[in-house]
Amino acid sequence: MTDPLHGVTLQTIVERLADEYGWEGLAQRVPVRCFQYDPSVQSSLKFLRKTPWARAKVEALYVDLVTR
Repeated sequence: MTDPLHGVTLQTIVERLADEYGWEGLAQRVPVRCFQYDPSVQSSLKFLRKTPWARAKVEALYVDLVTR
């Protein structure tokens, strides 16, 4: 089985999740400020690159989405 994260950028992950769930739905699934208040791809990337636990949750949500 191939790794669903292989070759996928963090920006692509955030954009795909925001398209799928919307920012509000994403904030419900991963309750962090960058998704709850004035969300944007750029602010999310900045936060997720500095916050390993939040990035892990976002990546797990993405894997769940693309492997269902």
